[in-house]
Amino acid sequence: MQNHFDLFHLPQHFALDMSALDQAFHEVQNQVHPDKFIIATGAEKRVAMQWATRANEAYQTLKSPFKRAAYLCELNGVDLQSESNTAMPLDFLMQQMEWREALEDAKAAKDIAGLDKLDAALRDARKTEIAQIGALLDAGDFVQAAQGVRQLMFLEKFGDEISRIFEALDA
Repeated sequence: MQNHFDLFHLPQHFALDMSALDQAFHEVQNQVHPDKFIIATGAEKRVAMQWATRANEAYQTLKSPFKRAAYLCELNGVDLQSESNTAMPLDFLMQQMEWREALEDAKAAKDIAGLDKLDAALRDARKTEIAQIGALLDAGDFVQAAQGVRQLMFLEKFGDEISRIFEALDA
């Protein structure tokens, strides 16, 4: 079965040209758009719908740096072990603990400025982690990249928590 990169005729690298991804996605979508299958048989319509669904899934995976990194690790035979391997470097864990404490304090005080500062720090850490993962993936070091992806997973979840608190305070 064709992988997501092959579907869009893109190189199997972390560093992707996002405009090329968008263009390739739209080309595939145009080929399988339901309007092109109005007079088709039921089977042809189902196949077109399956292709459209697959293209959407592939696009969402490749568009997200986190999902793209995880996908590249898996394509290259490296299981992320996201459930069983939660070992993290001590400095990363200490940073997480400090951020959690700051998040709880900001939430309790309804401190928007504190949340903004925490969100900015998280965005910087995420950007750095993505750059490191990308370099490892494109160098073929999928095992080390998997550790970075696991760390990025923590950062993504923490970012979601910050967003939820912002939304709750805005309500």
